[in-house]
Amino acid sequence: MSTKNKMKTMDAPGAAAGRNATAAGAAALSGARADVGAAAAAAKPRAKKPSNLRSRPALLTVPIVLVGTLAISLNLAAPAQAHALAKKPLKSKLAETAPVLSTVAITAVQVAPAQYAVVDGDTVSGIAARFGLSTAAVLALNGLDSRALIFAGQVLTLTQAPPATAAAVPAASASTNYVVQSGDTISGIAAANGLKTADVLGANGLSGSSVIFPGQVVLLTATTAMESAAYVTPVAAVPAATSHTIAYGETITAVANAAGVSVQSVLDANGLGWSSIIYPGQVLTLPVTAPPTSVSAAAAPITVATAGIVTPMSAEMRLNAQTIVTVGRGAGVGDAGLVVALAAAAQESGLRNVDYGDRDSLGLFQQRPGAGWGTPEQVMDPVRASLAFFGGTSNPNPDVTRGLLDIAGWESMTVTQAAQAVQISAYPDYYAKWETSARAWLSQIG
Repeated sequence: MSTKNKMKTMDAPGAAAGRNATAAGAAALSGARADVGAAAAAAKPRAKKPSNLRSRPALLTVPIVLVGTLAISLNLAAPAQAHALAKKPLKSKLAETAPVLSTVAITAVQVAPAQYAVVDGDTVSGIAARFGLSTAAVLALNGLDSRALIFAGQVLTLTQAPPATAAAVPAASASTNYVVQSGDTISGIAAANGLKTADVLGANGLSGSSVIFPGQVVLLTATTAMESAAYVTPVAAVPAATSHTIAYGETITAVANAAGVSVQSVLDANGLGWSSIIYPGQVLTLPVTAPPTSVSAAAAPITVATAGIVTPMSAEMRLNAQTIVTVGRGAGVGDAGLVVALAAAAQESGLRNVDYGDRDSLGLFQQRPGAGWGTPEQVMDPVRASLAFFGGTSNPNPDVTRGLLDIAGWESMTVTQAAQAVQISAYPDYYAKWETSARAWLSQIG
């Protein structure tokens, strides 16, 4: 049998196996193995004959053909892929890694309440972060600076006061007053009344760093003019005593005014500064001396000013105003200087010749004997006190104290700037709220 016929004989079982089902394929595999063995046995005796050497390559291809045929019959590969499958080793697939979802911890931001009571361990920055606010905004809403301390139980304002609080004031009015509520800001009050923040600041003599407080009366006007109106103290008068327990809503200014002493004297007596914070239940020492002899608290209540509104003069105020105007004109002072003097005296003493004040301050202009303004008796003399305020050639304390006429360029200053240049007050802008009244008083006196 020739080599070609042998190949046909051996290929017949494999071809039959390719046409059978999966079960028949297994039987074909067994038959193929038998044929391969028979072919090998038949070829072995003739292995040494050169004429039979050509059949060896065909025999070597039999396993490959069978493997390809079986792969097709078992649906393991398409006919075109059978040969490649027999030659190429299978590669192991990498295990697929299931996607891992990373969990990000998100801290829920709480809705900020209108007010928040500080608990132990709180910080302003921590409170602000908890409610999604900026630290600067919380500090500004509460009149604090970055060095201020907070304490457990302290109530902080976290959100702007509702505009409805100030909406009751008609925005169209040319000049209206508004009483500051807890949580108010100048910008919020201005926005609620259709005004610019700069106009409200200017009308009340305030700056961007000024602090307002509940009970303070703010002038609402579109005209930048004068300073904040003095506010009516919301607390009962503090009797002459050596101490006072702070109630909720009180301020040092309110306590000092009710006690008839200066704010600075209360601060000094308690080791406090202008940025200090007081809280309900705190006990303050009041440097109250003997009650005034020249003016009693009942006979002369604290004079209240409202910027843009004329404050009526009492009989005592009129008498002292006439003295100031007469002395000033005698010293050659014009109306502008007289308005400055009247505004200064109104702010310092309410145009009353009081024999008490901050430290050793006395009289109409609260001049201090310890600063060289004269003896206590001299500074209590309205005529001499007025001469000392105007200064110039009529200055009773030459080269010791400086009066209005001794200040270069005072004529180009505002009323509050000129008054402050003479008085050197802890409240440099407070004279402005008396300007309207001072001009009206001068007109009334003639």
